[in-house]
Amino acid sequence: MNGIAILGASGTIGSAVARRLVAAGRPVLLVGRDAERLAPLAAELDQPMETVDFRSSADLEAALERRIASGLQLGGIVNAIGSVLLKGAHATSDEEFRETLETNLFTSFAAVRAAGKLLRSTGGSIVLFASAAAEIGIQNHEAIAAAKAGVIGLARSAAATYAGNDLRFNVVSPGLVRTEMTKRIWQNPASAAASESMHALKRLGDPDQVASLVQWLVDPQNDWVTGQVFGIDGGLGHVLARR
Repeated sequence: MNGIAILGASGTIGSAVARRLVAAGRPVLLVGRDAERLAPLAAELDQPMETVDFRSSADLEAALERRIASGLQLGGIVNAIGSVLLKGAHATSDEEFRETLETNLFTSFAAVRAAGKLLRSTGGSIVLFASAAAEIGIQNHEAIAAAKAGVIGLARSAAATYAGNDLRFNVVSPGLVRTEMTKRIWQNPASAAASESMHALKRLGDPDQVASLVQWLVDPQNDWVTGQVFGIDGGLGHVLARR
């Protein structure tokens, strides 16, 4: 099978996706900003790595072009980069809002642009990440909800633009998942209980559950799926939690 480039591969979900794909015999290209964080995973999985500033579409494209020129057959891109900012709009600075957009929306645009330039002749599967907060109003999520709603619109437009090139764009939209990035929430008993109560299934997500969905989306057997948003969120985005 063709390889999958995983952006943000050193993160909890990115590394879970990488491990799942490699275990299934799928080669991956591990892409991140920090070589020291990437190197242990690359050694563990015996897979290549690239360090990139994701906010630059040109830098990402150059890294992928180098790998393609050296023999990588690229079959898709997963953008597992994200951030969490829990603040009301009145308390969010311009810098914080800009950083949230750059981390979540700009990196997704970079992935879409790279796919549109490099995979138009071969096709492939591109998976972006949104959030249940983009689909249901949750207090103190204005910045991240705006960024993730932009990701959903981006994916649907790209799915229409590149359908003729057999490029498929889908979105994974999690609820609260137990990751390194969110540990300040779920490691605190009070905030963990409050978060669990918001999910209809009354529990938080596991990274490998999310990775399983991503694996399904990049599998060529599932190539009749595009422009979709998949909630993996314990019901948070669409189901009223029990009182």
